Formats: sequence, C-alpha cells, structure tokens
Amino acid sequence: MHASRRAAPAVTVIIPHLRNRPLLDACLDALRETTFTDFAVLVVDNGGDASDLAGLESRHPEVTLLRLPANAGYAGGCNAGLRQVTSPYVVFLNDDTVVEPEWLGRLVDAAERDPQVGALQPKILSLPERRQGRRVFDYAGAAGGLIDRLGYPFCLGRSFGGREEDRGQYDQPQEIFWASGVALFARRELVERLGGFEESFFMHMEEIDLCWRMMLMGYKVRSVPQSVVWHEGGASLHEGSPLKVYYNHRNALLTLLRNRSAAPLVALLPLRLALEAVATLYYLAGGKEGVARAAQVARAFIDVLRRLPIALRQRRAIQRRRTVSDRELFRDAPLSIFLPRRAAQSLARDSQ
Repeated sequence: MHASRRAAPAVTVIIPHLRNRPLLDACLDALRETTFTDFAVLVVDNGGDASDLAGLESRHPEVTLLRLPANAGYAGGCNAGLRQVTSPYVVFLNDDTVVEPEWLGRLVDAAERDPQVGALQPKILSLPERRQGRRVFDYAGAAGGLIDRLGYPFCLGRSFGGREEDRGQYDQPQEIFWASGVALFARRELVERLGGFEESFFMHMEEIDLCWRMMLMGYKVRSVPQSVVWHEGGASLHEGSPLKVYYNHRNALLTLLRNRSAAPLVALLPLRLALEAVATLYYLAGGKEGVARAAQVARAFIDVLRRLPIALRQRRAIQRRRTVSDRELFRDAPLSIFLPRRAAQSLARDSQ
C-alpha cells in the first residue's frame, strides 16, 4: 500500500465495520491501489465479542485497528475513530465500497483550493450495476445530496423514478447540501469543533445533520465528481427494512428540529407532520410488511417526543453558533419533493 507511515498523514480514512469481512477485505484491497500516498487507514470494529476481524492486521499490515466493546453504530464508530487521529483531513468511508485509484488525490486537491470547503463528496456509483457493465448512480448519495425546505433529502442522479445512468451529466463540481456518509471527506478540526456526528442518531441521516451544521457556520459542501467510489449498498439495513424506516423518520425529524431556524420551523412543521401521517397511511396499505413499517413511523414520532428536551437544548447551542440564515441556505430549495410543483410554489413564499 502507498499509505505514508508518518505519525500525522494528510488524510486518515476511517472505516466503521460490523461483521461483513469479505466486503471489508475488498475495500482495503482497493485502497492499496490509491495513487495519493500520504494517508492512513483506521478500521473501527463495531463487532464487540462477535468481531470477525481476526487476522486483519496480518492480511492488511498497513491498517490500524480500533476495537470497540459494543456496536456504537455508524455515528459512534466514526466519532471513536475521529478521536484517535490528528491528520488535517479525514474520510468517513463505508466498508462496502471500492475506490478508484485517483479518488483521494482529487478530493485533497479540491479541499486545498478552497479553505471554506468543510466537506466533499465523490461521485458514488453502484457496485452491483458495475458487475453488469453499467455505470449507474448509487442510491446512497449518488452525485451529491440536496434537501427540501421540510428537511426531506434527495440526490442529484437519484429520483422517484429510480437512479440515473452516469453519462457525465453531473461531472461539473458544484455546491451541494450534504455529502453522503458512504464516502465523506472533511476537515478534521471542523468536525471536531462541531462535536462530530450526533451519536444518538446511531445510523442514517447523521451526515446530513453534520453537513447542515457546517453550512450554518459558513462552510461549503461540494461535490467532486472526478473522484469515484463504488458502493455495494444495503450492507447494514436493506431498503424498506422496518428498522431503517424508524431511523430515517426519527433522525430526519430530529435533524429538522436541531437545525432549522425558528420562524420557518414553526411555519413548516405542521405540513411536515401531515406528510408523516400520509407516509404512515401509505405503509398501512402495504400488507403485513407495510404495517410493520407504519409501526416504526409511530415509534419514531414517539421517540422524537421523548427526546425533545435534549433536542431543544442541542438546538439552542447550534443556533447560537450559526452565521448563515435559512433564507440564504434554502434560496433555491423546493418546498417539498413530495408536493406537486405548482402547489409547492404557492406555499413556498413564507417558508424561509
């Protein structure tokens, strides 16, 4: 591997891992081919007593292994790794990824050109589709994350109609709202100053919350499509999993409560809650599995209410540090990706 052996490399790649050794080995094998040389790799073992990483350091001597006593989730695992490193930059990388050789150097170059960049996202493509000879954007991040005014995330290259083929249509770097946790490049000192990922989220939406907090402090989040990462997807929770429904709905509401300013939050929250009710009804129409998902939406809402005092305290701290208004952040954002365009435009005037 080309990783530097210096005590403080330019970049540390932090990989949280939970019991899927073949995917991790493939990820580390690909990292060996990285052409940028000044980086180190830290694997955070979330497996506890059920760890599957015996012999990892023999097969991958370039890797540092951090073992946790129990599963801390994506957020907790990344934060545990963050506390161990001193490099100027970090990449939080999923263990079910395969990187292209030039991926890291292009991210570093983009960060070095603009000190106001807080986080960067490479182009994320589907690894299963690559096996079929196709270049298709991955669901988790695609060409860059965006958000509507109600806090619903969406992506360039991904829509309700499915995922787009990569034909170069997003090859121009641009500002985005959030960088996917599949491969999130960031300034270490900034992430530390923000307190890292919100560990109570455990998994899902934590990267959106982190990037939102960066932008509230005046930092940019950008795409770097010349950097390419391939993603297996569904390694932790498959799409439609009831538990995934729970985390997505709970953490999305908490993210909105923590980061949106007061006036638009009060104006938009009733509509957001109405759409949560619509989602519940939609799930209920889906048979036995749909009922299980609807129950998770209800569980998520109850959990948000239970966590409300803590979330409001966190909100006050976040809002005190902000330097950017919601009007600026959401200038070009749609009201809601779930509403017809004309209705959304008529409602958007008072949403900032």
